[in-house]
Amino acid sequence: MFFCCFAGTFMFYCAHWQTYVSGTLRFGIIDVTEVQIFIIIMHLLAVIGGPPFWQSMIPVLNIQVKIFPALCTVAGTIFSCTNYFRVIFTGGVGKNGSTIAGTSVLSPFLHIGSVITLAVMIYKKSAVQLFEKHPCLYILTFGFVSAKITNKLVVAHMTKSEMHLHDTAFIGPALLFLDQYFNSFIDEYIVLWIALVFSFFDLIRYCVSVCNQIASHLHIHVFRIKVSTAHSNHH
Repeated sequence: MFFCCFAGTFMFYCAHWQTYVSGTLRFGIIDVTEVQIFIIIMHLLAVIGGPPFWQSMIPVLNIQVKIFPALCTVAGTIFSCTNYFRVIFTGGVGKNGSTIAGTSVLSPFLHIGSVITLAVMIYKKSAVQLFEKHPCLYILTFGFVSAKITNKLVVAHMTKSEMHLHDTAFIGPALLFLDQYFNSFIDEYIVLWIALVFSFFDLIRYCVSVCNQIASHLHIHVFRIKVSTAHSNHH
């Protein structure tokens, strides 16, 4: 589950990364959407069958069922990422093969690389098996973080601006990392909830801020209709 979810997250980010480099959004035969649908089906099967379903053996192949989605995810990830990185390493549309914002084509990797590195480190070093016992909370927490940095990448492409590494999105994972570094002086489960809530509201705050800025620039109203002066005078 850990690998499949974070592979899907990485592929989704890469789809917009290559757009940030080339200036064009491309769609492949097997793309991030197909992988996400596959992950949804996998989760539905987990709900229906539970752990015994994944631990059962596949006849003839003599392997556990849980190995099959992992192999499919690996194959899909390799296929899609090969296409993504072919575009990325070919060079961007900016000056001297840079991104659309004139930055290094590798610069966006720092953001998703930091998220996945923190996710793996916290998962491996947890003394209370945080991911194994609370997988939904764990994936949601890092999902909110990944969603924000992906949104920032999309906005960076639209505005042709640079992505800065320092971001409040990393505060949630940093809290978990620091708690483990100091021998979990606060219960990891509690810190996970704090990180989840913070990451959620940080994502909402960013999305609202972007929508308000766009609305202000275009002189439009988001989710509300302004009453015209003539209509107000009539009443």
